[in-house]
Amino acid sequence: MTKTKFMHEHFRKLVQRLKKTLRLSASDKRHDVAATLSLDDLPEECISIIISFTSPLDACVLASVSKTFESAVKSDIVWEKFIPPEYESLISQSRDFSSKKELYFALCDESVLIDDGKKCLWIEKANAKRCIMLSEMYLSITWGNYPQSWQWIPDPQARFETVAELLGVCLFEIRGRINSCILSPRTRYSAYIVFRKTDICYGFENVAVEVVVGLVGQDLEESCRRYVCFDEATDEQFRWRDRGKNLVKPERRKDGWMEIKLGEFFNEGGLLNYDEIEMVALENKQRHWKRGLIIGGIEIRPANIR
Repeated sequence: MTKTKFMHEHFRKLVQRLKKTLRLSASDKRHDVAATLSLDDLPEECISIIISFTSPLDACVLASVSKTFESAVKSDIVWEKFIPPEYESLISQSRDFSSKKELYFALCDESVLIDDGKKCLWIEKANAKRCIMLSEMYLSITWGNYPQSWQWIPDPQARFETVAELLGVCLFEIRGRINSCILSPRTRYSAYIVFRKTDICYGFENVAVEVVVGLVGQDLEESCRRYVCFDEATDEQFRWRDRGKNLVKPERRKDGWMEIKLGEFFNEGGLLNYDEIEMVALENKQRHWKRGLIIGGIEIRPANIR
């Protein structure tokens, strides 16, 4: 059964329950028998409300069911359900959108700066889940206040006005924190550190950087820790000698940056389930000099979404 047929069958059963509960019926006067109520017999607004409880991807699929469904999917009732409640504060008042659907896709295609430009927010097109990126100014970087160690420079290719360039450190440590209330509830998230290399980059060849993601104040098990390498040319056979673990290497992104997965966490959400999540990248075992990384920030997006 295709997804479209499955959804159609699901709504058919829903209509039957509505019909029974609300005593809706249509009579065939000639034979005095009850006629089956089809989906298209429902008011368009009712169909829109039902579709709003699915996902943007499902809504686009359901638009192909019938002309009635296609019209219902275009309704603001559907797309307003997928848009963050505070969208009016996220979008410039000078911009005008013809529909909530247009506004939704604008929030998917364009990230919005929030918290005085230290974070940016956008939503994932298929499921309306929130994605957040923390700027380098929002991160805690060891020796970050020493101009001989790090410098903040403008970068037109970055999401933020500036990026952090590593000039020279022995101890490499970057930490970021985010309150889970800004993220979508009941969602598993992955955290990534986003970076590039300068023409002169050294100190990260075959070097294991310990990374961890977890709740602030919670003792994390060893299974929550992983080891990564910022050098994509690292030998596949290289193993962290003390841990016997293969290193996770970076991957190149479509936007030209590179990223390394720091870990995952599940955001329960809800009024009583707001936690602070911390993400850490630390290398303090090998005290040789390191140079040449450009840190764009830490990106947090729903797991398995590229």
